[in-house]
Order: sequence, then C-alpha cells, then structure tokens
Amino acid sequence: MFLAIREIKRAKVRFTLLVLAIGLLVFLVLFQIGLRDGLIGQFIGALRHQSAPVLVFDAQARKNIEGSRISPDAQAALAQVDGVGRIGPLGESTFTVSNPVSRAKSVEKDRLIDAVLFGYEITGPAAGLGAPTTLTKGRLPTGPNEGVASDRNRSEGFDIGDVVRIEPGGVEITVVGLARDINYSVSPTVFVSWDTFQAARKVRNPDATVVFPSVMVVEPVAGVSDARLVTNLSTVSGVVPLTRADAVAQSPGVASVSQSLNTVIGLLVITALMVIGLFILILTVQKSSSLTLMRAIGAHRRTLALSLLAQASMVVFAGVIAGAIMMALISPALNTLGVSFSFSQLGVVGVGAMIVGWIGSLAAVLRVLRIEPINATLPPGMQR
Repeated sequence: MFLAIREIKRAKVRFTLLVLAIGLLVFLVLFQIGLRDGLIGQFIGALRHQSAPVLVFDAQARKNIEGSRISPDAQAALAQVDGVGRIGPLGESTFTVSNPVSRAKSVEKDRLIDAVLFGYEITGPAAGLGAPTTLTKGRLPTGPNEGVASDRNRSEGFDIGDVVRIEPGGVEITVVGLARDINYSVSPTVFVSWDTFQAARKVRNPDATVVFPSVMVVEPVAGVSDARLVTNLSTVSGVVPLTRADAVAQSPGVASVSQSLNTVIGLLVITALMVIGLFILILTVQKSSSLTLMRAIGAHRRTLALSLLAQASMVVFAGVIAGAIMMALISPALNTLGVSFSFSQLGVVGVGAMIVGWIGSLAAVLRVLRIEPINATLPPGMQR
C-alpha cells in the first residue's frame, strides 16, 4: 500500500489522466443505462409506480391499456373470483388540455397540449388501489378535480397549484401533488379520482352515458400470492390478468426498445471494461524496469504484487467516483430527455469496473511473479 501511494504521489499527472479516462468510460456506461431506464420509465412509469399488484386487461387489447375496456359483465365476474380481496377500476386516456404555462403562450396552436389521465377510486372498498406510489411532494387527491402530476413536467405547467383544464372548456383539475416517474407514453401524466376521470371522458364525448374502466386493478386476500390470483382470474373469459411486473414488461413496444438499448449498452460495457483492463496492464508494463530493480534490492514478490493490486483498486475506484460525479452533475440538465441516475446503476457499473481492474491487475501480478533479480544486471533485450 505504501509503495502504491508513493508512486501515485510522484506521478500525479499520469494517474490523474488515467483516473479521468476511466471516469469518462464509467460516465458513458452510466449515461446509456440512465437513458434506457429513463425512456422506458417515460413509456410505462405510470403502470410501474401504481399500487395495484394485479391488473386485468381486455383480451382484445393485446395488453395495451390504451385500447382496453372492461365491460360491466366482466367486472362482476372478476369480483366473484376466489382470492380477490379488493377490486376497482383504473381508467386511462389521453386528453387535449391547457395549463397556466401553455395558456400564456403567444402562438395559439401551442396553447393546447396532450396529457394522460389515470383515474382510480379514492373512496369506497377499493380506495387507493391504483394510486401513484412515488409521491415526492404534496398529497394524493382527496376529492374531485384534484390530481397528482409527474414531477418531470412541473416546469411545464403541472406544478402544485397549477390548474389543468380539459379542452375545450371542460373539467379543471388542480395539481395537489407531484410523483416521481409516473409518465405514460412519454406524455405529461396526472392521476385523478375515478369520478374526475369519468367527467373528463364525458367532456370529450358528451353522448357517453357510461365510462368503462381501461383495466381492473386487483389486490389478493391475505395468504394468496399475486401469481395465484392471476391464475384464478384467468378463468374469466375475455380478459387477460397480469401482475404489475408482467404488465410493465409486456407493454407494447417496451420489449423491443429495451432489447435495442441493451444491445448498445452491452457493446459499450464490453468495450469500456476491456479498455480499463488494458489501462491497468499498460500501467504495469511501463514500470517493468523499476519493478525489476526493486526485486534486485530485495523487495519480496508478495509486496510488489499487493502494491499493484492496491494501486489498481485505488485508480479504478477513483475513476468510478469521477464518472459518478460527472453523471450526477449532468443528469439534472438532461431530465427532460428522460435520463435517470441512481445508486443501483452506479453499484452495478462500479462493481464491474473493479472486477475488471482486478483481472487486469492479475495479469500484471503474474508478470511480477516471473521477475528474477538477475534481470536487473541484464540488458533489456536479454531479460527473462
């Protein structure tokens, strides 16, 4: 350890550049992972971060909540299924809306925007089933014409206190809370009460007498697993029940987008890890002569090997920290692009970088173990 630190102090510029190079590679990997998670989150964040463990889709909707409608007969049949604890409606639809920011724009066509509404029961036996689970500020709706918006869109007229109006001239929804990662279809998203959702649908279609839920949200009774409840609900014809995780993973388009981005990330990770390992190996090769000289004056192989391992660990760890700092500084500015950053992402990338650094060090250690003190007396071309 003492040797490793002394060498780093003597060659500050070289080790600083090495740390920054590793940090940049770590940053690129974190950026790609954050972009993937952020984009997928904007597609299906509302489903992932709602409270119901099981969702039941119309079979003809192909697991797409936009095209799903649950009939009254299906609702009644689902409520009678063994293992059902609580069951309620969850509505989803895209509306044309305006808000304080859009209404202040000078160009008329920019005054109207699209937003997604999710409606769930806030009273009764199914109260809170389907509510957003990532509230960061404010509160959940407690009455009509109140909503929780995505905090990603708070600067766009969806902050607490802003009034979102269903156009033309319909229901007005006051934002009373903000939640993290609840967007759907890459659009501003607001969770409201089921009654408010029904009123908004009737504004868009005044002739509608009944508003069907997009899906039914279900909670099992105590002692029944989500998977078992899904199996029981599958006995009802015309519906497709899914656990929350499956509903997210099987949403249309999510699998293909995720696979494409994972391929890009995989290639980048392989490249970055190979370069990090190469950096560590080159670092050792550059000081082969000094290592040989130290062996000649009596330094033990174990001492040199442990010094190399410690040095590689410090350099890679510092590089991971540098990459994390770069990502933390830039991610707020890229919030609108959907780039996310979390400690779980950093942990995975950091562990991978450290392992590859150790592997690169192992190759260097093997070189050290082969060094003979006699090599210090031989010309470079004759050393073994």
